[in-house]
Amino acid sequence: MISAKHPLEQYNTAQENFINNLADKDKEYHSLLFSYGNASYLYHNLPIEPSFEDYTEWLEGLQENIRKDMQSKGFETCKSILSFTRYVREKRDIHMEDFIIEKMGIEQYGKYKELF
Repeated sequence: MISAKHPLEQYNTAQENFINNLADKDKEYHSLLFSYGNASYLYHNLPIEPSFEDYTEWLEGLQENIRKDMQSKGFETCKSILSFTRYVREKRDIHMEDFIIEKMGIEQYGKYKELF
């Protein structure tokens, strides 16, 4: 039922147990949420090393108050900020939506998008 699996088996087991204990009417909804969340997790954990240049470019696109906050956090800390990891992947033509569709399948992704 969950089309995109988490890389850690303990989470797959917990997710499947959760789904199996739901009423039938709720299973698809939660399966789609887990699939999307797992695919997003995989996307943000792709082994790509951002450069300091990526960081400075990303900072330039932020609102001033957010930019100042991210500058104070520094490059090393920002390597784990989701908007930065997405920026780096998108810059390298690894688009989040395409990646998620690949992991979930177009049909499941379409159903997920209909929910939101």
